[in-house]
Amino acid sequence: MTQSPVEIRKLSPEVMQDFLLFFDGEAFADNPKWSFCFCQFLYVDHTKVNWATRTVQENRAAACDRICNSRMEGYLAYRAGKPIGWCNAAPRTMMDSFADEPDPDAARIGQITCFVIAKAHRRSGVATSLLHAACAGLKAQGLQIAEAMPMAEASSDAQNHFGPLSMYLAAGFQVHRTDEEGRVYVRLSLG
Repeated sequence: MTQSPVEIRKLSPEVMQDFLLFFDGEAFADNPKWSFCFCQFLYVDHTKVNWATRTVQENRAAACDRICNSRMEGYLAYRAGKPIGWCNAAPRTMMDSFADEPDPDAARIGQITCFVIAKAHRRSGVATSLLHAACAGLKAQGLQIAEAMPMAEASSDAQNHFGPLSMYLAAGFQVHRTDEEGRVYVRLSLG
């Protein structure tokens, strides 16, 4: 069965209700333990915030505040007018969790992080469409490097929440470095 085309919209106050509908609903239907996050993990400084004690209400409210004040960025994917996917992509300097990982290129980097795709729409090109939109959006902001950190050997959809390494490599990203936790930092020049 052929699925309808994917439409991508940039996160904004105008689509905040769609973001909430997706995160309150099917975003984490098969991984409910992550449903409290509302994609806030990378936006907080973990030296100041005890993530383990954060509640769904705090993260939902923080997401709403950040969206309304342009302090959170990303892209929603839609099919037939319904939100079915999300990609968190923003300037690295906007994501406070990277504060303890200094990078001389930080001001030039657009960080592409979480992908959340509704289970029925996985492996149908949604994440790739979101990735292309994220790269174009980061470039339009004047950022020069797109960086992501997929897991080298993800064995489940949940472990692939940073996006599959194969998707990045197919899009022209190059391996920049790896870390001890199995993440492969990949970069793409947006120049």
